[in-house]
Amino acid sequence: MGCPPSRTLSVLLTGVLTAAAAASLVPAAARAAPVDVPAATAAGPGVERWSADLAVAGGDDVNVRWSAGRLRLAGTRPAARTRPAAVGGPVAEGALLAAPRTLARPATRVRAQITAEVAGGGGVQAQVRGWRAAGWTEWREAAGVGAVFDRPVTRVQTRVLLTARDPRATASVRAVALTADTVATVSAATAGLVYRVFATREGSVGGQTANGRIIQVRDHFVALPSRRGLSPLDTGDYTVRVCTTSGSRCEYAPVWDVGPWNTRDDYWNPSAVRENWKDLPQGRPEVQAAYQSGYHGGRDQFGRTVRNPAGIDLADGTFWDGLRLTDNAWVDVAYLWTGTGPRGVVGDGPLNVRTGPGTGYGVRGLAARYANVPIQCYVVGQTVTGPYRTTNRWNRLAGGQYVSHAYLAAVYGGTVSLC
Repeated sequence: MGCPPSRTLSVLLTGVLTAAAAASLVPAAARAAPVDVPAATAAGPGVERWSADLAVAGGDDVNVRWSAGRLRLAGTRPAARTRPAAVGGPVAEGALLAAPRTLARPATRVRAQITAEVAGGGGVQAQVRGWRAAGWTEWREAAGVGAVFDRPVTRVQTRVLLTARDPRATASVRAVALTADTVATVSAATAGLVYRVFATREGSVGGQTANGRIIQVRDHFVALPSRRGLSPLDTGDYTVRVCTTSGSRCEYAPVWDVGPWNTRDDYWNPSAVRENWKDLPQGRPEVQAAYQSGYHGGRDQFGRTVRNPAGIDLADGTFWDGLRLTDNAWVDVAYLWTGTGPRGVVGDGPLNVRTGPGTGYGVRGLAARYANVPIQCYVVGQTVTGPYRTTNRWNRLAGGQYVSHAYLAAVYGGTVSLC
């Protein structure tokens, strides 16, 4: 097993917020009272406005319910994975995922105004992500100054997060009003980021992940210590390619859980974007620095003594079958949503990833179901009948391996050319 259970939002949705600060969290109040988080500035010309639908309607909503005109936690008892001996105690959490909205015109900024009631250790947050040609951006906090995207987005999806540190806490949302407009942005690098980090095995079969999945035997997914790269249930919007340091085995796997250790450490981002630990080098997890050099007193964000430097957790199937690991190990991780170009969605899996365009070529690893794999080009190879088509087309992935087009449910983000 990896580190002790730590996949909570216990600091993600807590803290103190004043209206002047215009931050993204709605704080706990002395008594239940309506709290509005205003947008930073008045809306100007070209602004599009709408309200998030807070009705609970799908399996991708976790521990929330809609009643008496408010979105609430369905239960205020912490789940098994949210009971670490963390600073401040355990926390109950819930998340609602609203349907994506297609914008009337592309936008680069989205802001949220939250109308909520919080008290006694409750917390509320609104996050958004935007769709562009290569896929979804990371989730960003939308209250206050809003979420600013480096390139225009054409669709926006909203996620509402609720927490409670006490069964008597109040955390309910009456409305989330959103605005989208365009501000000046700086183009980001298009290359995908790759870092070497320490991996541990998640285990926890039968438990629930941060996006609501019940963990299966030999499951295929990963956990990263930030919700900014968390995929909704049964999607691979945020996918990693994790490889052994020798490169002999790789797996493409969706990010379905939060952890290990920290929950607000998007270490793959530069300091200007990174949520916490901004003084650390990009690509260095906080617990790695704590374990190796005593950073932050050798402790994680919850004040626990760090016992390993893990920056990623691997589900059992990814650990044993994808990478064929027998113990915790250093791995090379590509955070694929930070790159650009066409992607294919694995519709059935885990799918073998091969060294050439045919089933006679060696297997170099796996691509988990729902994983979004970056496609460089395609070649003509062995004809294969899969769940979606019969074809002799094989897609070459960014790592030089091949997958049959017959097993991809969709391809998006650009034109795939012949190699």
